[in-house]
Amino acid sequence: MSETRTVDVVITGRVQGVGFRVWTKHQAELHGLSGHVRNREDGSVAATFSGAPEAIEAMLKACAQGPRGSDVTAVTVSEAGGPAGRRGFEIRGA
Repeated sequence: MSETRTVDVVITGRVQGVGFRVWTKHQAELHGLSGHVRNREDGSVAATFSGAPEAIEAMLKACAQGPRGSDVTAVTVSEAGGPAGRRGFEIRGA
């Protein structure tokens, strides 16, 4: 069985109103990650990613760049206690 890493991430900057959640879902699926993404009331985006450690690292690098139109100022990462739960990746409401 392969190792799984799960992280909670908060992305700040101009990350709402630029398609960040849809882009994140697409990127997570490309990297084979499960989890979810949502907007936060403070204007940031929060996500949980679960999967292979190498895929997590690639996703974190992608989040630091963000989609066209975004301006990421910070990506804060904290290790989560366990897998994100269900398989697949979903966009959640704010």
